[in-house]
Amino acid sequence: MPGKPAPIKKSPAKKAAEKAPEPAPEPEPAPVEPPPAETPAEAATVEAAPAEALAEGEAAPAAPAEDTPAAEGSAPAAPAEAAVVEEPPKAPTPPPPAVPTSTPLEVSVEDVNDSSLTIKWKTPETIGDSGLDGYIIEYCKNGTTDWVVAQEELTSANRYCVKNLTTGDLLHVRVVAVNPGGRSEPGTLAEPVPIREIVDRPKIRMPRVLRSRCVKQVGEQINLVIPFLGKPKPVVSWLKDGQPLDTKRVNVRNSDKDSIMFIRTAQREDSGVYEMTVKVDSFEDKATVTLQIVELPGPPASVKLVDAWGFNAALEWTPPKDNGNTEITGYTVQKADRKTGEWFTVLEHYHRLTATVSDLIMGNSYCFRVFAENQVGISETSAVTKEVATIQKTGIVYKPPEYLEHDFSEAPKFTTPLSDRAATVGYTTKLLCSVRGCPKPKIEWLKNQMVIGDDPKFRQISNQGICSLEIRKPCCFDGGVYTCRAKNAQGEATVSCKLEVKQIILSEADKEKGK
Repeated sequence: MPGKPAPIKKSPAKKAAEKAPEPAPEPEPAPVEPPPAETPAEAATVEAAPAEALAEGEAAPAAPAEDTPAAEGSAPAAPAEAAVVEEPPKAPTPPPPAVPTSTPLEVSVEDVNDSSLTIKWKTPETIGDSGLDGYIIEYCKNGTTDWVVAQEELTSANRYCVKNLTTGDLLHVRVVAVNPGGRSEPGTLAEPVPIREIVDRPKIRMPRVLRSRCVKQVGEQINLVIPFLGKPKPVVSWLKDGQPLDTKRVNVRNSDKDSIMFIRTAQREDSGVYEMTVKVDSFEDKATVTLQIVELPGPPASVKLVDAWGFNAALEWTPPKDNGNTEITGYTVQKADRKTGEWFTVLEHYHRLTATVSDLIMGNSYCFRVFAENQVGISETSAVTKEVATIQKTGIVYKPPEYLEHDFSEAPKFTTPLSDRAATVGYTTKLLCSVRGCPKPKIEWLKNQMVIGDDPKFRQISNQGICSLEIRKPCCFDGGVYTCRAKNAQGEATVSCKLEVKQIILSEADKEKGK
């Protein structure tokens, strides 16, 4: 009967590998069937080869069943010596071990009631090349160290609801990230969570006027009332710029429905970001109020006279060192005559840091000063120029312009000629024309080239260049050619027209009516 095969012993390296966490489960190798027969010498040879390999720090691979020599009719010594001399092949270099992830971040309570607790968290900063398998949620009662795993399998989500809890328990909760490298450091809730029903979650109802920056002046009284909701009664706390409030300057009074922050006399140092926190068990709500205490600005740091020319002076100044805790909205520039010392404003709400003052009086000297302005008002003091701008008086000799005397002499010229007329016997008629000339021309009237003298039948008028000849009740003999002649030292001019005097012929019937 063939003997039983000797058991194969496990090496220390394999035992250490089994104890250490493996990156991922691998399929088990198929079992090697023992040969039908094996002598004790051959079994010893098989056991001796792994022992020598372990002495050199290497793992010896298992020999396949086909290479096991048969025991029938063969001498056992020669094959054993050959197996001992043969050197087994080296195993490949194993990969570096996996590293656990970092701690899950910002573990907090999302919801709680009398039988369940929902928590949430953020993914760890460092996950590693091996990836993330999931999370384990564990909890234990306050005062104990018995941590209970809340779920049967890993969860990949960033929130989890722990159910079937006992009302009234005070639980500590932690979250552990798991990857092929093992468990991470746990992320734990800051405070234990009481398992009970929350009637109203805390909620701050910030007034609209406080949602933006609240600006107050130095010396004002500040009284901010901020209502909130929450049952049971919330715990209210205040911080200023991340630090506890100075109770000597700021008073806080809390009730079931609101919180009042009171400052009797506001000062610049009271400016900052005030954070209000309303907390019910593990639930909380936060709101911030930005308080800005402002006052009048200081004067500009310096002002100087850059240049003075003609009737102008150029100024330049620098912003004030103290802006009153708010931005500078403008500057006011004033001038003063050294003779009178009275200040007059020349520029208001001016935004630049340079200005030119014009329309200065010749021979006078001027000083200038500049005030800073913000939303509170104008600075109480000003920056005054050390230099004086003197407007030089230059000698001027008035020389009147020379004008050439214009010769207005002009020969007579008729601007409106005479027109031919037709008159009726016994009806007065008038001839008209206009003339210009310098000196004033002398006007004469002629009839058929004969000068009309002072004949009372004719009336001659000349006024402002308008010449007229009135013929009173003309008869048939008054018809003819009439001429107007204008004469002065520069020459003369004439204009003529023809006058026709018509006789009215009456019928026999009209004559009888006339009688």
